[in-house]
Amino acid sequence: MSKVYSIKTVQQIPVDIDTAWEFFSRPDNLKHITPANLGFNIISNHHGDTMYPGQIIEYTVKPVLGIPLYWMTEITHVLDKQYFVDEQRYGPYSMWHHQHHFKPITGGVEMTDIVHYKIPFWVAGDIAHTLFVKAQLQQIFNHRFIVVEKRFGKVPGQVNTVIFS
Repeated sequence: MSKVYSIKTVQQIPVDIDTAWEFFSRPDNLKHITPANLGFNIISNHHGDTMYPGQIIEYTVKPVLGIPLYWMTEITHVLDKQYFVDEQRYGPYSMWHHQHHFKPITGGVEMTDIVHYKIPFWVAGDIAHTLFVKAQLQQIFNHRFIVVEKRFGKVPGQVNTVIFS
């Protein structure tokens, strides 16, 4: 049976909670923080402008060899200016559960992402994780760190962290 993996990332952003929430809770901003080589494209017609529980977001992404894959997520939980959760309903993973947490700190906001995911195809999925999925997810979060810093700046002395387990 394939393993359930997890990622935890932490980034401090020198903006107020309203600014951080406004940006990250808008589905259309996903494309701005996703590497262009993944071909991320929202295809939902009725996904709404801001996150709400029960919201469905459909998109395509090209994670392997430029082949487009359909992905549907549902926003399952939202607590305004504190957190929201998206869960894959259909897509490339056997399981995808992504928590987005926001906490005011001195000088800005600390944003923490916690993702639990499982790759399909049992042992072959675990091998794929080792060979490229883990590195691709690392690249996606590193890209996001850079984009967010360019857009909002950096908290002095801040170190972005990505922890896989």
